[in-house]
Amino acid sequence: MANVGLQFQASAGDADPQSRPLLLLGQLHHLHRVPWSHVRGKLQPRVTEELWQAALSTLNPNPTDSCPLYLNYATVAALPCRVSRHNSPSAAHFITRLVRTCLPPGVHRCIVEDSWRFHGSGDDLRDGTPLSRCHLPGADVGRWSKSSSQHFLVVAVAPSPHQPPVPQMVCEQPEVFASACALARAFPLFTHRSGASRRLEKKTVTVEFFLVGQDNGPVEVSTLQEINKVGKELGIVPTIIRDEELKTRGFGGIYGVGKAALHPPALAVLSHTPDGATQTIAWVGKGIVYDTGGLSIKGKTTMPGMKRDCGGAAAVLGAFRAAIKQGFKDNLHAVFCLAENSVGPNATRPDDIHLLYSGKTVEINNTDAEGRLVLADGVSYACKDLGADIILDMATLTGAQGIATGKYHAAVLTNSAEWEAACVKAGRKCGDLVHPLVYCPELHFSEFTSAVADMKNSVADRDNSPSSCAGLFIASHIGFDWPGVWVHLDIAAPVHAGERATGFGVALLLALFGRASEDHLLNLVSPLGCEVDVEEGDMGRDSKRRRLV
Repeated sequence: MANVGLQFQASAGDADPQSRPLLLLGQLHHLHRVPWSHVRGKLQPRVTEELWQAALSTLNPNPTDSCPLYLNYATVAALPCRVSRHNSPSAAHFITRLVRTCLPPGVHRCIVEDSWRFHGSGDDLRDGTPLSRCHLPGADVGRWSKSSSQHFLVVAVAPSPHQPPVPQMVCEQPEVFASACALARAFPLFTHRSGASRRLEKKTVTVEFFLVGQDNGPVEVSTLQEINKVGKELGIVPTIIRDEELKTRGFGGIYGVGKAALHPPALAVLSHTPDGATQTIAWVGKGIVYDTGGLSIKGKTTMPGMKRDCGGAAAVLGAFRAAIKQGFKDNLHAVFCLAENSVGPNATRPDDIHLLYSGKTVEINNTDAEGRLVLADGVSYACKDLGADIILDMATLTGAQGIATGKYHAAVLTNSAEWEAACVKAGRKCGDLVHPLVYCPELHFSEFTSAVADMKNSVADRDNSPSSCAGLFIASHIGFDWPGVWVHLDIAAPVHAGERATGFGVALLLALFGRASEDHLLNLVSPLGCEVDVEEGDMGRDSKRRRLV
C-alpha cells in the first residue's frame, strides 16, 4: 500500500460498492447509531437496510470483529467497545489493524468510520523512511479529485461531541485526531520495490468522517502534509554546527560519536520566535542516522533495523513543521543531534574520555550507548544557548524500554509529576501511548560512577532500571536541580511495527503542546492548562516549571 496518497474529505458521494468497495469501521454501539440514510448511498443496490441491521447484530468484537455485507466488496468492522485506562479511548492500534486486514482489494475503495467530518491531506500522518515520519496538522486543505481513475473513500465513526451525556457514549473530539493518525498509518509511504516504480498513477485514499448523534454537520480541521525541506518551507534559516566546529566549540558527545563516519556529525537547530511569546520550549531529537554500535559493535541480528535510530529526530522534525504551520504562540526550537555511529580508525574507543558541552567529562565504557551522549550535548545547548524553560528530548534510546513499557507505550521520565501525568493523558488522546518510568536519581545515578571522570556512559548493573538510568544520564548534563521542566521520551519500541516505521511521536508532541497552538483541534487534544494548572499559591519562582504552555 506504499504507492497511496491520503486525503480527508467532507463527502465523496455515493457509489455502488461493486465499483467502489467499502469498509465501515467504528465501535459497535456507535455503528448502531448510524442512520441508514448516511450509508444507504454507499451500499445500495447490493445491501439492503435489513441486511445492514442483520450484520450489525452478528458483530461480537473480542476485541474486534468484522462481517462481510456483499462478498468482499462491502464490510463492516467493529472496534473494541472498551479499552483499559492505559490505552487510547480511540482504540487507535486496532483501527490500523482493521484497515490493513479488512480493506477490500481494488482501486476504488471506501472505508467508513463514524466520527466528525473534516477534509484535508493525510500523507503527513504516515511514515516514510525513518527520516520521513508521521506528520500531523499542516495548513492547506486537500481536495478530492473526481477525475482521478484511482481513488478510495474512507469514512470514520465516533459519537458527536454535542450529543447528550450517555455513559461511555460521549466522544471527545480528540478521538478523531487519534483515529485519523491510525487510519493513515495503514498506508505507509516508503517503498523500494521494483514493481512500485512502474506504476504510473498514485492511488488516493479519501477519508470521510461522520458524526453520529445530534450534530452531524461538518467540522473544520486542518490538513496534514508530509515533511519536506522544513526550514525552506517555513522561511527559517537553520543553525548548523558541523564536523570540526563541533570539536572546537566543545560538543564532545556528538563529535565523539560521529567522528569515524564518512558523513560528519552535526548539530542543527530550527528556531521559531514569534512576537508575544511567554515561554521558550526546546524539542531535542536523537538523530543517529545509522548505529553499528561503534567498536562495541552490534551482532548480525541486532544491527539490521538501525536505520530507525533517528526516529526521535524525525518525530521532532515532523512535529515542528506541523506546529509552526498551525501557528505556535511560544518560542520553539527543534534541536537535532545528528551522527552516524560508525567503525573506523578514528572511532571512539572504550576507555576514551570525552568532554561534553555541559563541561562534564564522560568515560566511555560502551560505544553502543551513544544516543545519550549526543542528547547530553543537545539538552545542554538548549539550556545554555537557547535559554529554554521546557526541554523535551525524544529518542530511540534503549532496548530495555520495550521490556519496561512494551512495544505500544513510549516511556516517559521527567523531573515534574505534573508533566508526567500530562504526557500520559496526551498519549491517550492522540494514540501515541505513554507510560512513566521510575524517576529516582538518588538511587539510580550512581550506576554511572567513574574513577577517572565525572561519569561513565553506561550502567554498572543492567538489571537496575536501565531505561531510567539512561534518561538520568541526559538530565545530569543540565543538572538535577535545574528549575525548568525536563521531559525524556524513550520511543525505541513504538517507533516501529515489524519492519515499518510508525511515525510515533509527532502526534504526541502536537497534543502535549497543543495549548500553545492556534489550531482548535490541537487545543482540544492537549491536556496542558486544564486539570494540571498551577495552583494559585504556587506562582513565582516555580511558575515556569509547573505552568503548562
